[in-house]
Amino acid sequence: MKDNSGTEDSAVLDFLLWLRVEKGRADSTIASYKRDLKKFQDWVMQNDLSMQTLGESDIIRFLRHLKVAGYSESTITRTMVSVRSLYMFMDIEGLRTGNPTKSIELPRVPKGLPKAISEEEVNELLAAIEGDDPVARRDRAIIEILYGTGARITELVNLSLSDIDRTENLLKVLGKGNKERIVPVGRFAMKALSEWLEPAGRGYFEPEMWKSRDDSEALFLNRRGGRLSRQGGWGVVKKYGAKVGLGSNLSPHTLRHCCATHMLEHGADIRTVQELLGHASITTTQIYTKVSREKLLETYRSAHPRALL
Repeated sequence: MKDNSGTEDSAVLDFLLWLRVEKGRADSTIASYKRDLKKFQDWVMQNDLSMQTLGESDIIRFLRHLKVAGYSESTITRTMVSVRSLYMFMDIEGLRTGNPTKSIELPRVPKGLPKAISEEEVNELLAAIEGDDPVARRDRAIIEILYGTGARITELVNLSLSDIDRTENLLKVLGKGNKERIVPVGRFAMKALSEWLEPAGRGYFEPEMWKSRDDSEALFLNRRGGRLSRQGGWGVVKKYGAKVGLGSNLSPHTLRHCCATHMLEHGADIRTVQELLGHASITTTQIYTKVSREKLLETYRSAHPRALL
């Protein structure tokens, strides 16, 4: 059989570049596509097949292979979505005719809700950041911003000094698809941010000579004076989560969910929360912002004119 691996590798690379340039997908999203497509490419090569000539029956075999290999339904669905997107791209670009995944039904995965922690637990989390040293100042600002603005962890670590408006207490956030939004920063978060930006905070981490302009402009720095990474931001949240006994129940996304949930419970309009979180669709906001049944009933009874009749 003719070796098409070079052509097929090129097709995948072109697809990933298209996702970045044309679709504006985040680096983390592209990395996820790359991992999923690597599983597909490996299976194609192991079975001496070609992506350019695969038919629907071959895709069904690959789907069966993923199930037998023990992957979860969510992983299988995500992988198949990646493969389907690749074939859509190949069809558009004329690399092959038709999409063999088009008629294949994917496993249905219910959309789960991240578990919110209570306002009291958020306060305990912040209280666990003790002291006034540079690390404590940075970590306090990170958690206050995540909870206070609902920013994604990637959005937070990508913030630069120029994104802060300390006069109006606003942040310029670059979200998914390179969509920019302006979010308000509350009093507590701005206080923590201001303390971090003092010489005894961020200034402590500033090196004598910056390695790059990006590092010098970064809002949050690591101990080596470089821009804090996504993993570094995760580590900050997990560190204090473990300290107060929240463990696996806490992640940066939990704080995003808490921001939305607590705002709704205090009477915020869902459209406002949608804008704050940067959701393109309000349906997504509804998934992330689960209001407790008790609060829903309480609000209904107090707000609907005929609720008590």
